Amino acid sequence: MLASEPDQLLPLLDAVFRVRREFHGRRVHIHVLENAKLGGCPEDCGFCSQSSHFTSDVGEAPIKQVDALVAGARRAKQAGAFRYCMVTATHGPSKRDLDVICEAAERIKSELDMSLCASLGFLDDARAQRLRVSGIDRFNHNLETSERHFEKVVSTHTYADRVDTVRTAKAAGLETCSGGIIGMGESQDDVLDLAYALRELEADSVPVNFLDPRPGTPMASVERIEPGYALRVLAMFRFIHPKSDLRLAGGREVNLRSLQPLALYAVNSIFTEGYLTTPGARASDDHKMIRDMGFEIEVHGGHPAPEPRVHLPVSAEV
Repeated sequence: MLASEPDQLLPLLDAVFRVRREFHGRRVHIHVLENAKLGGCPEDCGFCSQSSHFTSDVGEAPIKQVDALVAGARRAKQAGAFRYCMVTATHGPSKRDLDVICEAAERIKSELDMSLCASLGFLDDARAQRLRVSGIDRFNHNLETSERHFEKVVSTHTYADRVDTVRTAKAAGLETCSGGIIGMGESQDDVLDLAYALRELEADSVPVNFLDPRPGTPMASVERIEPGYALRVLAMFRFIHPKSDLRLAGGREVNLRSLQPLALYAVNSIFTEGYLTTPGARASDDHKMIRDMGFEIEVHGGHPAPEPRVHLPVSAEV
């Protein structure tokens, strides 16, 4: 499938849409990310400009105040978001970081009808339980790539460490969000291995990112993948994960380019308004794309989303 000819792309999308429609109808969930803590990460993930190991000029900032995170959730809701995800660049949450995220989650849940996700690095049982009790619905921790390819991407922790955190989140009663990045020099077998590893973990949500090479990182000179290949990857992930929330994630604008709308035949959710520190499509443009393709935007509670009233600011370019 990943090596199929261009003439086979439309039949492939027709086939994968049947699976998507069976389990998700024409519904699309919009997700908004909030970079709750910028830069200074001690891990050396080769794709990440927030790593302290590299020379990327993104800056560093402490965790945002609770009021700022709650305000971000309000803007996300106005943009038609089904889910709001608070993210920190770190090995794992400190006590202060966890206090802030949990207080923000409690306030957001008391005010807004929306799903909450957190991505805070590695978890232990106690931290996972506290997140769940505070109102966090889902925890994100990506595998990033196959076990075989992992050591070519990261050296400061292991693939098994990531698997353990996904399992810890699930054991605490949190939904799990785990995916990867395509275009980091992996083989097609690596892409397949990643998809099947996520199925074995029973990930509730599978975000598929496409590498957007960042200056100052070891992968700065890697060429972006072709749009047709990106669509075939998404189709393959949908066939392997028919029921999961399959998300078109980072790098979609610069890798899929004019073929972005066709991805909706495979995925049932997208990120809008950027990716932590990298700008992306505006929510208003994504609403138009979704509706122009004959799909419907669903907000929390099963209701259709109104037209977005705000444009969310992106803090910086990675």
